[in-house]
Amino acid sequence: MLSLIYACGLRRSELLNLTFKDIHSERNLLLIKQSKGKKDRIVPISNKIIDLLRDYYKAYKPKTWLFEGQQVNQQYSERSIQLVLIQAVTKAKIEKPVTLHWLRHSYATHLLESGTDLRYIQELLGHSSSRTTEIYTHVSTKNLQQIRSPFDDL
Repeated sequence: MLSLIYACGLRRSELLNLTFKDIHSERNLLLIKQSKGKKDRIVPISNKIIDLLRDYYKAYKPKTWLFEGQQVNQQYSERSIQLVLIQAVTKAKIEKPVTLHWLRHSYATHLLESGTDLRYIQELLGHSSSRTTEIYTHVSTKNLQQIRSPFDDL
């Protein structure tokens, strides 16, 4: 679940609302339905994540939701995914505070650092305003360090 949030830049609610029908593995796409603002969007999904999801399906065989709770046809709870994150952070001995939303934030920041255009990031995150996406521009300093001053060419 945590890998999928980071790999696709998902919100917690988007993850919990996924079904297997939303995964289009033949095209490496994930359909996110009725997200924030009641909008649908499509994001790329890596082969590594698809392989993990296939293994997960074989082991758990969910019926309705991609991630189901204790009862059949019941969604996995927001509280349970929070506990999964806490367990992972503890196991990894991470001392900094971590939230599920930071995984989404890291997705956007890493895309920006790797040269992805801000307009594509806006679309991938489902932001209606570019101003919302622009919060990631002040975080990334890696690319700033690569810029040569025109003075150096004098």
